[in-house]
Amino acid sequence: MATTHKFQASYLHSVTRRIFVAAGATRHIADDVAEILVNANLAGHDSHGVLRIPAYLRGIESGGLVPDAEPETVKETANTMFFDGKRSFGHYIAREAMKRAIEKAKEADSCSASLVNTGHIGRLGEYAEAAARAGCIGIITTGGGGRMQGITVPFGGAGGATGTNPIAVGVPTGDDSPFVIDIATSMIAEGKIQVARSKGEDLPEGYIVDKNGNPSVKPADFYDGGFLLPFGLHKGYSIGLLICLLGGLSGSFDVEKGTMGGCFMQVINVNALTPLEEYQQGVRAFLDGIKSIPPAPGFSEVLVPGDFEHRNRVQRLADGIEIPDTIHQQISECAEKLEVSMSEDAVEAADAERYE
Repeated sequence: MATTHKFQASYLHSVTRRIFVAAGATRHIADDVAEILVNANLAGHDSHGVLRIPAYLRGIESGGLVPDAEPETVKETANTMFFDGKRSFGHYIAREAMKRAIEKAKEADSCSASLVNTGHIGRLGEYAEAAARAGCIGIITTGGGGRMQGITVPFGGAGGATGTNPIAVGVPTGDDSPFVIDIATSMIAEGKIQVARSKGEDLPEGYIVDKNGNPSVKPADFYDGGFLLPFGLHKGYSIGLLICLLGGLSGSFDVEKGTMGGCFMQVINVNALTPLEEYQQGVRAFLDGIKSIPPAPGFSEVLVPGDFEHRNRVQRLADGIEIPDTIHQQISECAEKLEVSMSEDAVEAADAERYE
């Protein structure tokens, strides 16, 4: 079994923030990015957590990611927005866009937003949850594709067509466990392959093929020119293409190359259609009814989207977050290179309060 290290969320937040500040990010941007990464770990989605730190630093070093850039609202109406992220951290841009979209939806019943020029925006469920907690339904998609332009093969194809092209939807329940769907349209998110590789584990069958199109369970085969498979055969493939089309509303497409993609958000104010409190009661009663269905052989209970994340957050806030030794070593090397202390004494009171 691979060696792991366990840390409190406040410690991981502090280290992550200080690394990004040392790399050129302003304090408030670094705090947002650190919180969203740690939130992914708390939710049980380690693929979108602090293991991403080295990749983001490489993006800063190459000039592709501008750590202190502030987004620009290029144009907007009462219920639409178009954001230029200026190549800043996608997490920061997406959080700002969702915050603004919620505000607009509260005034104009709904809001749609397109984002361009952003880095990786992390776990989409983060923003879907934000909308749900504000009494709204939030829909977020991001991705792109084109002929031989992605890491996921089309149904029936032998070359890359799209990215992992995830979609997330959040629905308010009136409690601490909102309904949240957050799925890649590939069989697995690329970050989860990173997690398997860091632990020295194989992948389940049917998730990837190697560069020659042969089925494989080895993460190394994917990183040696392999591809992801779409989930649900033609169904996941179709939804992956839809993500490209929604992203194209940002104007991010090239007619000559046949590429299209981008990030799209929509927020719907529940109160505009039905009283929020009554709707939330109905949603919870509906979901609890589904959960009361007897479990099938081999299962202990029926869950609904959002349960997994909520339970992980409660447990990991109390017990700490386990980080594979390989990832801990990479983060330590990043900290050493940037002369950032890994001492727990550097954790600030505000960091601890953030995760209370």
